[in-house]
Amino acid sequence: MKKYNWGIIGPGKIAHKFTRGLKQLDNATLYSVVSRSMERAKDFAQEYGYLKSYDDYLEFASDPELDIVYVATPHSHHYEHTMICLRNGKAVLCEKAFAANSARVDQMINAATENKIFLMEALWPPFQPSYKKAGEIISAPATGPVQYIISRFAFKAPYDPEARTFNPGLAGGSLLDIGIYPVIDALTFLGKPDRIETNTVFAPTGVDKSIGILFGYKDGRGASLYSSFANDGGTGTLIICENANISISRSRDHIQHLEIEYASGEKEAYTYRPVAMGFHYEAAEVMRCLDMGLKESPVVPLSFSRDLIRTLDRIRKRAGIIYPPEVDL
Repeated sequence: MKKYNWGIIGPGKIAHKFTRGLKQLDNATLYSVVSRSMERAKDFAQEYGYLKSYDDYLEFASDPELDIVYVATPHSHHYEHTMICLRNGKAVLCEKAFAANSARVDQMINAATENKIFLMEALWPPFQPSYKKAGEIISAPATGPVQYIISRFAFKAPYDPEARTFNPGLAGGSLLDIGIYPVIDALTFLGKPDRIETNTVFAPTGVDKSIGILFGYKDGRGASLYSSFANDGGTGTLIICENANISISRSRDHIQHLEIEYASGEKEAYTYRPVAMGFHYEAAEVMRCLDMGLKESPVVPLSFSRDLIRTLDRIRKRAGIIYPPEVDL
């Protein structure tokens, strides 16, 4: 079994969760971490057992022993850090959203394609057992086609204009941070919308504190999507099919629940308890693809990431969500 040396860019909250997942995989070596602060890099490395610490991104990315990089910095920095790694021949798993806009995502994908380097957006839902089971049920002829989706992701975030959640300079706001998940639901099970409507509440910094989104399709299907930093609305997705309703939820202890109610009155329920919040699934997929010589994942293909960021751009335009020029080039 080939083992891969993993590096982390940005030892923040999400990197802690990801590393706990990475430690579940026998073919993953916790190799290196880089931060603007050497102290933060060393503290993170010591906590989890990474072998090397850096405060220089280019030096980190040019290490010939490094195989795969997980980019865990704020949205505003995904493009820069991903490009540094791709230019140095490193496979990249970049946290969502891939970048602040579609122009930058296109450049990232083009760089990976031209240099024949693996690149994948770290989208959590497609790998989760509850989500995969829902997909199996939806694909069954007895379920009937999806007609409408209602999806939400909300938690109350303390207001801090400098935090990644509310700082426009970091491409903050609920849409790219958590609203992306309901959008993923709609794109996965309904496809790209023909019409988009929005209702947005802005924070004092100008980013979206809450946003409601309506997707419309020419054939009458639709979706109602919501994300917010203003309340503890939690997470939940209702997928309304012709002959069944499928409900996906996740409790605060990260246990996943899936319930199906068929038009006949029959009900099914499933509970899943993935270790380490299920972050190891993404890392395992990257290594599986590299073992097979693939340059992108069939589970999260680059075409889906392109569709996702273009849809997010459309939502932002409709809602009037604007980032500073240096972020939104």
